[in-house]
Amino acid sequence: MNGSAPRFLVDVNVGRLAKWLRALGYDALFVRDIDDNALVRLALREGRVLLTRDTHILKRRVVTSGRLKALLIEEDSVWDQLRQVVAALSLESADRAFTRCIECNQPLEPRRPAEVHGLVPPYVYQTQQDYAQCPSCRRIYWQGTHWENMRRELKRIRPGYLQSAEG
Repeated sequence: MNGSAPRFLVDVNVGRLAKWLRALGYDALFVRDIDDNALVRLALREGRVLLTRDTHILKRRVVTSGRLKALLIEEDSVWDQLRQVVAALSLESADRAFTRCIECNQPLEPRRPAEVHGLVPPYVYQTQQDYAQCPSCRRIYWQGTHWENMRRELKRIRPGYLQSAEG
């Protein structure tokens, strides 16, 4: 995809996919109440790959001519959907995983422990040193058990997928 990471527009019919693409570090926009025409215009305007289960969108001239890159999501489970996207677009993740807010898609900003004091549970503050915060929703992230669980799930996408990010 011309050397830069693809940016996605995730249709409402595969909305859960947005969270997991964000966990992999990809810009994955999800707009809940939008009609197909507006969805296509937004994807074109912002240069996003449209991910959808809607076969009618894929039959549009803008897609068949190649002006808009769109991928028909054929799988039912979010894990199989994620595997499909990773394979179809040859996505790499290692260095970008866990760099975006999974709620609002913004790039996370590093925070020092002093900056999150009183904003995270005391046990977390005592046991963690590395934090990141979303500049939009202000959610704070750290490498705790939830992070480990997400990481374990993401490793199932493809053998060795997150391997170079181990550490």
